[in-house]
Amino acid sequence: MTGVDDEVRERIDADPFCETLGIELVSLDAGSARTALTVTEDLLNFHGTPHGGAIYSLADAAFAAASNSHGETALALETNISYLDAVEVGETLTATAEETHLAGATAEYEIVVTDEADDRVATFRGRVYRP
Repeated sequence: MTGVDDEVRERIDADPFCETLGIELVSLDAGSARTALTVTEDLLNFHGTPHGGAIYSLADAAFAAASNSHGETALALETNISYLDAVEVGETLTATAEETHLAGATAEYEIVVTDEADDRVATFRGRVYRP
């Protein structure tokens, strides 16, 4: 993990909501981040598949890390997610965020959520504003 101030990295890594869900910050660089989450019984919905909110939170954590990695506060303007496949309990999902556009006070990110076989489970896109 390079290119990010240690204080910024520590603040992002100490996110209490991510800690509650079990989301881990795997890597962080300027404009990019990777988070991981192992699907547990606690994260399932009534169908027995991972709750969309858990997958969204994993992607959102990568989005937040990447967009705040520059050391400036980045506030989400909009996000959307497409769910593509379900996975089983015990599977570890990875969300990889990449900055796709940076202009003035706004930026855009694409986050791809994959399973252990590197198959795409969801695609998330988000835009931020830096006041």
